[in-house]
Amino acid sequence: MERTYKLLGEDVHGWFSLDFTAEQLVQNITLIQNIFSRPSTFDDSLGMYTLDDVVELHPPQIWLNVQYNSFFLEHKLSSEDYILELPKDSLSYISSPEVEFLKSLAGKLKKAKTKLIFRFLNENVEEPSTKKTYGELLKDLKSIKAFAAGILVPKTYIWPLKKDQYLAPSTSLVKDAHALGLEVYASGFANDIVLSYNYSYDPSEEYLQFMDNPDFSVDGVLTDFPSTASGAVACLAHSKGNPLPPPGKDTRPLIITHNGASGVFPGSTDLAYQQAIKDAADIIDCTVQMSKDGTAFCKHSADISSSTTASVAFASKASTVHEIQNKSGIFSFDLSWSEIATLKPSIISPFAQAGMLRNPAAKNAGKLMTLPEFLDLAKASNITGILIEIEHASYLAKRGIGVVEAVSSALTKAGYDKETKQQVFIQSDDSSVLAAFKKFARFRRVLNIEAKISGASKPSVDDIKKYADTPTGRQHHRVCRRTQERVHEPRLRLLR
Repeated sequence: MERTYKLLGEDVHGWFSLDFTAEQLVQNITLIQNIFSRPSTFDDSLGMYTLDDVVELHPPQIWLNVQYNSFFLEHKLSSEDYILELPKDSLSYISSPEVEFLKSLAGKLKKAKTKLIFRFLNENVEEPSTKKTYGELLKDLKSIKAFAAGILVPKTYIWPLKKDQYLAPSTSLVKDAHALGLEVYASGFANDIVLSYNYSYDPSEEYLQFMDNPDFSVDGVLTDFPSTASGAVACLAHSKGNPLPPPGKDTRPLIITHNGASGVFPGSTDLAYQQAIKDAADIIDCTVQMSKDGTAFCKHSADISSSTTASVAFASKASTVHEIQNKSGIFSFDLSWSEIATLKPSIISPFAQAGMLRNPAAKNAGKLMTLPEFLDLAKASNITGILIEIEHASYLAKRGIGVVEAVSSALTKAGYDKETKQQVFIQSDDSSVLAAFKKFARFRRVLNIEAKISGASKPSVDDIKKYADTPTGRQHHRVCRRTQERVHEPRLRLLR
């Protein structure tokens, strides 16, 4: 039956547990995922558990949250009596946003090992027993210490989020609470909610912000995805500055950038490459594009309309080149380097239509890099090597632009033809381009396979070996074990 009740001062319409017996709920109700963007795989496959059922499972610890004690009391239902009838010390933690409920429990659980945790709601919400807002109670943590062992707060109480979705400086809440002997737990963590841009869509980074920063650490987090939190604690916490083992067959795979750290700064810019080096990438990459006057520079595509401000500055230069792509664009080979150098780079957000933008604060940060500048930066760093990708060489040759010659010359001038410390990968989907670099014995040639594949015959693998050391392909390729064995037999190495 649908009813309307008043909860925390607001009318709430719905189906409420107090209108049914436990037997009715357990025997007739199945559970569904209430966040519809999450998988519905287990909808209607599981029934409801009572707290008694959970206690009988004997888990290592149980955290019980009693959100609406005063509401149930109004209807002559006592959460406190129910808890006190449970086996002794069956609950490790009891949290509640109600002061009087926790105070009453504190007087009756003095010898129990159960920790009482005061849960803060939004700062402007009124706590039912004291009639003070949670914001007011936050300023009087000493009074909380009188009946609770700790506090549970929304994560924004600790790291506030500004309107632009970036973090504001942390508050002193954790330090203040710890100074009083209160434990601090943070709530509101999930992998599939909007995160601060500071985390670059990596939920593990958010956990580390709360548990592994130099100033403080919370005592725990309340999360919808415990595996992510435990993984962050076990594998990532306290690891900053730890040296990685060198890449190798028996240690770990190579970490290769995609246009530098292009999720943090506009791709193929000085800042993107510097960030990638700082983030301990092994190989930084440069996809070489050419200006019409023969300057080689790094950019992910010959069409620079989306990755720079070219669509504003050079709209009249838009054209369609079917050898490159079917849609209209502004191509680097139609502009001089002096024109390209006036442009600002633009960060590319692959899922912008879904509202998922990458680091808007750095939307146009950094500067474009010529190939010689990229090589100088790489030489001065401690990276393992570089990957140079060459596209559309045959089309550029028709226009009198020699990209292979430009790359060969730049690498030779930078001393990479004699380089022994850093590995050089030359990548292309054009076998004639790879053949042109066969004279550089130290370079590894990488064949980029754009077509979707799942297997390779031995003759195909033998043919690849004639001009490439390594094949690579789309990220979603599924390559069977036998194909991997065939690739490795002639000493080819998969680069994926």
